[in-house]
Amino acid sequence: MTPTTETMVGIGGAAESTDMVLNIGPQHPSTHGVLRLKLVLDGERITHAEPVIGYMHRGAEKLFEARDYRQIIMLANRHDWLSAFSNELGVVLAVERMLGMEVPERAVWLRTLLAELNRVLNHLMFLGSYPLELGGITPIFYAFREREELQHVMEEVSGGRMHYMFNRVGGLKEDLPAGWTMRARAAVADVRSRMDRFDDLVLGNEIFRGRTRGVGTLAPEAVHAYGVSGPIGRASGVDFDLRRDEPYLAYGDLQDTLRVVTRQEGDCLARFECLLEQTHNALDLADACLDRLAELPPGPVNQRLPKVLKAPEGHTYAWTENPLGINGYYLVSKGEKTPYRLKLRSASYNNIQVLTELLPGTLVADMVAILGSMFFVVGDIDK
Repeated sequence: MTPTTETMVGIGGAAESTDMVLNIGPQHPSTHGVLRLKLVLDGERITHAEPVIGYMHRGAEKLFEARDYRQIIMLANRHDWLSAFSNELGVVLAVERMLGMEVPERAVWLRTLLAELNRVLNHLMFLGSYPLELGGITPIFYAFREREELQHVMEEVSGGRMHYMFNRVGGLKEDLPAGWTMRARAAVADVRSRMDRFDDLVLGNEIFRGRTRGVGTLAPEAVHAYGVSGPIGRASGVDFDLRRDEPYLAYGDLQDTLRVVTRQEGDCLARFECLLEQTHNALDLADACLDRLAELPPGPVNQRLPKVLKAPEGHTYAWTENPLGINGYYLVSKGEKTPYRLKLRSASYNNIQVLTELLPGTLVADMVAILGSMFFVVGDIDK
């Protein structure tokens, strides 16, 4: 007779106290692409979380050192591919500050307008994709419809749909096409008229509220400790926005229109509400910029530059309020046509690190809801 071995498989005994290590990603729908989460589980509860990054790293900061000041704009606009115009903006502001260059007033207001349109485009993506991750497919169709309205005007003015390459050191690539401001104003009005669908379809949905209210609460202390910024930080009650607190471009003249949206709850629902309200305010800011542009006389939108552009020796730091949070460039120059060092501080990098504090103690079922509410772009983490 052949001996047999019996194995007991159950949920009692040692199995209850055995930790399991679960890798989610780097190629998994729950991780927004090539982010990897290394989770330690006790049953269905997460006891330890480690975001593992670098799968998309392309060495942009090192490539900056081998490109001149015109070429680095192309590299810089790609790390957060949903905020390309804002990424370009930080670079040119840093170089202009090193050069002590004044940008024409018309270019300042145009930059502000395009930055706010880019903010709406960024936010609409997350307003549609976050409900999708929780099982609601309809909002993303509406989000993409509104994005197309604004993509048309952004493509008309710049020639690009994702990587606009419209900023230049000293201003912008070129002036607006004839009649563009009227088409931009109509697109903003159309998008605003349909934004209430996100209130009805998403915030009015009891399943969405049940999955997000009180889930993934981020304390203000963790926001400060990890350098979290943008809508995520403001949803935890950290009232900080560079557009108001350190105005750049034309934001100093837009304080009556600018509204910094905050919440105190710090949960997934609060982060979504901040994102939605900030989208409404970005549309208002775009209208205010269009009003101001209508009052300005025709004029240049850039400065004439030498054939070889060299920044003087020194260093500077330029930071902007990108759609996802603070984006900063630390520029060091040795007086050559290429940067000696250009360090990028991206919003998503800091925002995603706080998952080590946020995920422990939560259920695996809530992990996707929490991760989706962090509103990050993987390229913005890896650079």
